[in-house]
Amino acid sequence: MKPTLLTRLRRIAALTVSALACLAAQASVGLTELPGHDGDGPVTVFYPSSSPAQAVQHANVTLSVAPQGLPERGNGRLIVLSHGSGGAPWSQSDLALHLVGAGFVVAMPEHAGDNWHDHRKIGPDSWKLRPLEVSRAIDALGQDTRFAPLLDLQRVGVYGMSAGGHTALTLAGGRWSETRLREHCDAHLAEDFIACTGAVTELTGGWLDGLKKTIAQAIIHLRLQDDAWQGHTDPRVRAAVAAVPFAADFDPASLARPRVPLGLIEAEQDHWLRPQFHSTSVLAACTGCELLARLPNAGHGALLAPLPPADKLPPRIERLLADPPGFDRTELPALYQRIGGFFQKHLLP
Repeated sequence: MKPTLLTRLRRIAALTVSALACLAAQASVGLTELPGHDGDGPVTVFYPSSSPAQAVQHANVTLSVAPQGLPERGNGRLIVLSHGSGGAPWSQSDLALHLVGAGFVVAMPEHAGDNWHDHRKIGPDSWKLRPLEVSRAIDALGQDTRFAPLLDLQRVGVYGMSAGGHTALTLAGGRWSETRLREHCDAHLAEDFIACTGAVTELTGGWLDGLKKTIAQAIIHLRLQDDAWQGHTDPRVRAAVAAVPFAADFDPASLARPRVPLGLIEAEQDHWLRPQFHSTSVLAACTGCELLARLPNAGHGALLAPLPPADKLPPRIERLLADPPGFDRTELPALYQRIGGFFQKHLLP
């Protein structure tokens, strides 16, 4: 008996699914490092690769990747990940691996003076440079003969966490100033003390708190004197996600209608960047922004995966990044799915 057309189509579909499954099983994640442009630090790149994966150790993280693997075309889109203060590529490697699995190339520039081995420019000095470093990271991919043919660099996404979220908000069209930050800290120093002082110290409820606030306010007024609005946009950036962003220094009006689709992620137990002064204030200003997640039990470090080892961090930083009781890290893959879906929606035709 001759197979019907429907039967033939079913067989073809089954063979197609089988072939795609084989390809997925063979696919791996490539890993390489590009030199930064104009004196920038290196750009770490995760990407779809046809080369076999192997176990690679970076800091406290073991990755299954293909070092210098042969790139293959995914969905043709680039996502630039902007790390937080003192950050390194490996603390966001779980998200990077997920995005590569969805077909993206992921580039992580090392922000000058604000990374795991160099803290000289943490704060506004770094925030002025970071968006420019993102643009130059896009340039680096566009000038690399391995990646340029595989990417449409006119539709790039940006994801940033913490200080990286500040970068994402800037590239989405937000403008900020040192003066606005100084005014915020004058008004809310006690409530937002860690954000205003950079976690140098903390209020404990003891008799020294008054002295700490007096010294902090003097230093803030000495260092934050630039009245100029700061900003930088890049027409190639077409979508942005800001996760637990530093945002108290932004002009709310500049984020009322971002120049690109903007997604936000909140952590309600964030004691470093308290949501009411940062992410929630952005959502209040930006009625068109998309809240990708409001994590009720998450702290500031929830989106660092894997978390930096506690013994490598100062105790105060470790406490601020540690997961609060009740936070379940098995929630993160579903969040990565939403982040990837946001970029697919806004970057793919």
